Amino acid sequence: MRTSLKVTFAALSLIAAGTLVACSSGSKDSSDKATSVVIATDGATKPFTYSDSQGNLTGYDIEVARAVFKKLPQYKVKFQVTDFSGISPGIDSGRYQMGANDFGWEKTRAEKYYFSSPLSKSNNAVLVKSGTYKTLADLAGKSTIGNPASNYTKSIQDWNKANPDKEIKISYSADSTSINTRFTQVESGKIDFMLYDKISLESAVKEQGFDNLKIEDISMDTGDAEHDGYEYFLFGKDSQGKKLQKDVNGVLAKMQADGSLAKISKKYLGGDFVPKAEMFK
Repeated sequence: MRTSLKVTFAALSLIAAGTLVACSSGSKDSSDKATSVVIATDGATKPFTYSDSQGNLTGYDIEVARAVFKKLPQYKVKFQVTDFSGISPGIDSGRYQMGANDFGWEKTRAEKYYFSSPLSKSNNAVLVKSGTYKTLADLAGKSTIGNPASNYTKSIQDWNKANPDKEIKISYSADSTSINTRFTQVESGKIDFMLYDKISLESAVKEQGFDNLKIEDISMDTGDAEHDGYEYFLFGKDSQGKKLQKDVNGVLAKMQADGSLAKISKKYLGGDFVPKAEMFK
């Protein structure tokens, strides 16, 4: 009887050990099969991407990305903070698989990258100390500063090329030049305006107290109503990027429908700036 019990217990122990090994092996295999995705961001484009008071990376684009990938366990995600101008080259080289940084759609950019469904819709706007500006033509002869990698800088460059008699004066900033620095330059009169999205401008004015400056909607007259004012995630234009785009867009559509995107938008952008459902098809 005791001998039998010993054999039984021994057998059970072996079975249990085998089960644990199998579970451990299965877990490892599952982990090994997860596709690594590095999401690049500059962490300095508030309220879309920034560091909070504890130094934690957050913002609308960041929290949307986190919510999306919680529903995509086949991916193992890591965020990488880098200079804005380094995001696109990093995607080109394969160092990053995705960009999350208030990216706007632009024709030459679309030739090299895939875009997600739009994450939010804002108005183009200018920050000024005085004057009334409704179109780019109204900014002729005025001065500004812009990041060379920015859509807004590209829009001004395109305007100047097409309208040499109504040129907008633009100098170029480094990645380290913050929004607040440019706000101060407008306030001091060093530059006449800052062209940006209205959500970001309103957020900075409210937080930093630039009460003597004003924000005005401006028509960019890009002829691209399909994309104007929308912001997106960016993916590499290859087979991996195409699959990632499809998987991310599938989750974004569900989040738009169930109100998850609106909830994140209200928390980080101060209102519901989520595009309509037809933009997620």
